[in-house]
Amino acid sequence: MPSSEGDLTILKDTFLEVAEGQSIAIIGQSGSGKSTLLGLLAGLDQASSGDIEIFGNNISKMNEEGRALIRKDYISFIFQNFQLLPTLTALENVLLPLQLKQVDNAKAKALEFLEKVGLGHRVHHTPKLLSGGEQQRVAIARAFACQTPILFADEPTGNLDSQTGQTVADLLFELNEQFNLTLVLVTHDPKLANRCDKQFSMNAGELIEVKVGEAL
Repeated sequence: MPSSEGDLTILKDTFLEVAEGQSIAIIGQSGSGKSTLLGLLAGLDQASSGDIEIFGNNISKMNEEGRALIRKDYISFIFQNFQLLPTLTALENVLLPLQLKQVDNAKAKALEFLEKVGLGHRVHHTPKLLSGGEQQRVAIARAFACQTPILFADEPTGNLDSQTGQTVADLLFELNEQFNLTLVLVTHDPKLANRCDKQFSMNAGELIEVKVGEAL
């Protein structure tokens, strides 16, 4: 990435291969490059070099329109800062991507997943009327409802109380098992990371696999 002081390297040479249906966790300190890597893998950002393939599609060679089509068909994303549309209700925020994908019974599905994250009584509230934890749960319901083959999650339980966080974590891995969902998450929670098939540590832009039995 270019800067006023010359090129700035955020991520070092990185190789990561994730099998279909696999769950992986990426851990590391703030500023280590975890969220940047997640954004690149999801096609939300574009790397200055290298290749990223999603189900055989090299998104590194695509323009934004091409990457958006890949995201529509293959990818859901849980953002750490929610990314909810402020003028839409919780229900409408979850419903919108389903309508864009022309999903059958979209409203029923949106309501189902809002119920699953404990927000069945808040469906008609806009984000400003919801707490941070409730907004996070709307963002999670939106990602779950799309039921794409890949889910990227940036600190999915970071704004939740322990009981709700456990419920969300259980749902993550239930979807992972039931629908062969490929799950890639960034987390500071060692319990959540330990439930994944593989764990990686990110340190100063370098990704290193954490072997079973090693301390996180």
